[in-house]
Amino acid sequence: MSNYILRHDEANCIGCQACEVHCKTNKDLGPGPAPCKIITVGPVMVGNRPRVRFVFMPCFHCEEAWCAKACPTGAMQRREKDGIVFVQASLCVGCKSCIAACPWGTPQWDPATHKVVKCDFCKDRLDAGLEPACVTKCVTGCLSFGVANELPDPRRERYAQQIAAEPPANPLA
Repeated sequence: MSNYILRHDEANCIGCQACEVHCKTNKDLGPGPAPCKIITVGPVMVGNRPRVRFVFMPCFHCEEAWCAKACPTGAMQRREKDGIVFVQASLCVGCKSCIAACPWGTPQWDPATHKVVKCDFCKDRLDAGLEPACVTKCVTGCLSFGVANELPDPRRERYAQQIAAEPPANPLA
């Protein structure tokens, strides 16, 4: 895995897709490829009300990245310093082997360049001391980025607060 993690707090996500738009803008991508995606789940009935969930799907920057193993030219690479998996566009011949190999559907075909693109945590922005475009433009702040073991998890924090607020169970009842 990468040293970094992109965390999505779906409780605060409204599915506005600002993350997708700003990712595509940062990568100068037209219609088609979406290195990060918001997937709508539902609607499903919860009680008597319909509910929709939004799931953020970036690249997981796998430790043993299948996309990199499948790439015959070495265009799909892993950065040694931080484990970010990225496409070296100058080496990509557009064979789409990485697309077929990834179980998450992360590598995307760019019809404008006839090459593959994917989430690389905006490594150019990281190298400049900035966060990924999707995180900086998230209108609800439900995306956070950082070192995996150092990044707070708002879901766990909410759960801990909920548990702390509940009165203790009466063991004699």
